[in-house]
Amino acid sequence: MTGPVQVLVVGFDNPTFSGEVLTEFTRLREAGIVRLIDLLIVSRTEDGTLETVEAPEATAADLGDLAAGVLSQPEDTSPVQTDADDLDAAAMWSLADAIPVGGTAAVALIEHLWADPLSVAIERAGGTLLEETWLARPEVELLDTLIARQDR
Repeated sequence: MTGPVQVLVVGFDNPTFSGEVLTEFTRLREAGIVRLIDLLIVSRTEDGTLETVEAPEATAADLGDLAAGVLSQPEDTSPVQTDADDLDAAAMWSLADAIPVGGTAAVALIEHLWADPLSVAIERAGGTLLEETWLARPEVELLDTLIARQDR
């Protein structure tokens, strides 16, 4: 890996996996921006259990194996020998917190290729990443409003 890797969890009310998102990841990879490392689709049952959802037919058969291995074994650095169906809900606290009961989500491991030089520069300056988050749509809209006010 050269760039930082992000775990992105996107919820779906009524998933329709048409391939459009994977096409966009391909475009972003070709532009040198991000690389989709893996994608795992999970649902959270009414009793709170996380279960893998079968990936759409047009995707690779091993889709989700890397994400399941990384997210279900955070302390284990030995070679991954887990199957995407063997998710350990106790070790998946962040996913359980992110996915509502009865919900479905796509969990993507994304390498940010563009950020590698920035990450190296931060490390050389003695910096360490302490936290990161994405602003949700309402906060982005508020930010847009605040910027527009500044520009007046």
